[in-house]
Amino acid sequence: MRSAGNGTASARVPAQRTVREKEADREPDERTAGDFDLDRGEHAGGTRQTGEIVSRGPQIFLGYWKKPEATAASFIDIGGKTYFRTGDLGYRDEDGYYFIVDRLKRMINASGYKVWPAEVEAMLYHHADVREACVIGTQDARRGETVKAVVVLKETSRGKVAAEDIITWSREKMAAYKVPRVVEFVESLPKSATGKVQWRLLQESENKKIAT
Repeated sequence: MRSAGNGTASARVPAQRTVREKEADREPDERTAGDFDLDRGEHAGGTRQTGEIVSRGPQIFLGYWKKPEATAASFIDIGGKTYFRTGDLGYRDEDGYYFIVDRLKRMINASGYKVWPAEVEAMLYHHADVREACVIGTQDARRGETVKAVVVLKETSRGKVAAEDIITWSREKMAAYKVPRVVEFVESLPKSATGKVQWRLLQESENKKIAT
């Protein structure tokens, strides 16, 4: 993954991608990146505060061809300067490095609490009976939206582990608002040719179920 500045090296860790770019290594006002607070509509203050990563510089495209609405939705003005909205959620650490934790489109809003699916997935992979997991949003009468985990159990655990077992375990491991309220067991998760889990297909399928 290429960063917005001069540094281009990156590393992969579970549920996180590290953009190895320090603020001090960038040329002033040429290539800049920062965290955008989704609630306040401004730069996120301090370190380790999750926000949308935005970027500006000569390397950023000017807009979509003959699609003014899409262009307007992709850029934002902060302090009189125009930034490109990457759609990546991340935070900056004390050393000025950026960590990407999820995609904005995947965010689940449960009673006003923001849940990052990748974070919940990473925790579910610590469960002894879980082989694969994908977290999506589903409708909830009280919370508006809530967390749903689509889980592939290990062969030796199938028929022995119930959805409630996963939910109970999750309550012991994560904050209450992050706990999957719904767990669905499947034989396999849809994947791309490169092996990446296609969460959009699962989310679209869930949305269709809700609509009917």
